[in-house]
Amino acid sequence: MAFSCHMPLRPAEKRCMGHPVSHPCRNRPYDNTWVLIDDWTIFALALFMAMACITVHTSLAATGKPAATTAPVKQKRPLAEDKLSPLFDGESLSGLLPPHDDALRAGDPSADYFAIDRSSGNLISQARPWRQWLSRRGFTFDMIYKAEGMANIDGGLSRGMDYVHDLRVTMLFDLGRLLGLTGWYVHGLIMNREGRQVGWDHVGERNVLLTELWSIHGPAAARLADLYAEKSFLGDRLNINIGRIALTHTYGTSALLCTFMMQCSAPMAIREPPGWSVYPKTSWGSTLRFRPLRDLTLRTGIYKIAPKPQDNTGWAWASETTTGIQTPVELTWEPFFGPRKLVGHYKFGYGHDTSPYPDMIGTVPAAYRDAIHPHAEKPRDTFYIEADQMIYRTHGTSQMSGGYLMAGYIHNTPSISTFADEFYFGTSLLGLLPGRPFDRLGVMYSYYQMSPRLAYGQRLRQAAGLPLGPYITGPQTHSAVLEAYYSMPVLPGLILYPEFEYMMRPGETSVIPNATLVGIKLIANL
Repeated sequence: MAFSCHMPLRPAEKRCMGHPVSHPCRNRPYDNTWVLIDDWTIFALALFMAMACITVHTSLAATGKPAATTAPVKQKRPLAEDKLSPLFDGESLSGLLPPHDDALRAGDPSADYFAIDRSSGNLISQARPWRQWLSRRGFTFDMIYKAEGMANIDGGLSRGMDYVHDLRVTMLFDLGRLLGLTGWYVHGLIMNREGRQVGWDHVGERNVLLTELWSIHGPAAARLADLYAEKSFLGDRLNINIGRIALTHTYGTSALLCTFMMQCSAPMAIREPPGWSVYPKTSWGSTLRFRPLRDLTLRTGIYKIAPKPQDNTGWAWASETTTGIQTPVELTWEPFFGPRKLVGHYKFGYGHDTSPYPDMIGTVPAAYRDAIHPHAEKPRDTFYIEADQMIYRTHGTSQMSGGYLMAGYIHNTPSISTFADEFYFGTSLLGLLPGRPFDRLGVMYSYYQMSPRLAYGQRLRQAAGLPLGPYITGPQTHSAVLEAYYSMPVLPGLILYPEFEYMMRPGETSVIPNATLVGIKLIANL
């Protein structure tokens, strides 16, 4: 489903209508990596603020009282966090802090991957008695509808809008209540996803996804995603998940990152490589979690790797081929600072993928084959550092009750990875406007460095007069995106996110003009 946005064309655009991107009329250099504020960008910012005002007005009209009364619902911790006791009753670096800056207090529940989607309650409150009845008998579920509509209003390939949605059912089976298997749980997730990617259709960007919900797997009527068992051992000191699991629900992610459209479920340089299965793609494997000390969490696992385009439904397990094994490791330091208990999360992660990957240089033209040879296939390594630190606390005791600064860096083996490096920095701030204590403003800048071998091979083919491939307008080196959102709980179970994005160097070249996008995301917890 797609819509077109019709806006007045500037004189240069009128002259270039009907010509392909490769035509000299449109092959103009746009080397600006940082944001340029032009008339359409100002218009986009104004539209972004207008959507925010309209949404606030809608919430007031719908409830008949200030929307600030729509407080987030207190959520339980993820099972793995709630039941995970430290192996030793001590602290690492947190031991250097004053004694009252203690870690892992009951008043600071962790926020899991789906925390934001469930944070404002349920839209269909009439179903609450049935939910409670089922929960007492061992079955808990959430039905969540998420929709994203993004429009490219300036730059890129063309003006236009795309829509994508995700309807999913998350299920938790308490096998203790159902079958008498105390301490065992089964997690399941079935989803439907339909729509198109605005970056592909209108911006000219096919590496960095500009919306959360689109993926290379395409639409599926009823895709099976997660299906795994969970159990804690040794007095809740060790926790294990085993089954079909999306790695980026466990590694390199956070509830804060998933408030941003482009960074969920993990930064692009983590979720792009095949070894890191990303929702809705899952992998057979297992993760072990434990806390060596009270302020440290260590998780590691082993997963079978299958090509991401395989098994579009999630049900055809026998059709998947195995290319290798992924062994991720992530250590998280979780300190608390000051009398307001400002929590931080500092993650150090590594993943080794044993699959053989070819040199990104690609096909070497015949004229250069005597002097230039592709590297042999080799496995891929990924390193990442991610940090977020609460800078103030407001309206609650959970780990989402406040404002954060956040940053991260990801590095992949450059010669065999599409993304060699990515870094990002931004902020996520709660309750900035008077009378709107649970609204959240987020701003993030992210930079993407492509494989130097990829650009080198493209330059060789360009010099030899060979085509670079579909949708490629030149040697691909780097790109960047500025993203901003403003989330507003409108009703219990309904959150709206006006969204703004500025894409610099679409397609990772200087050929396509920088693109300005605006849109809105809706999350309804039915």
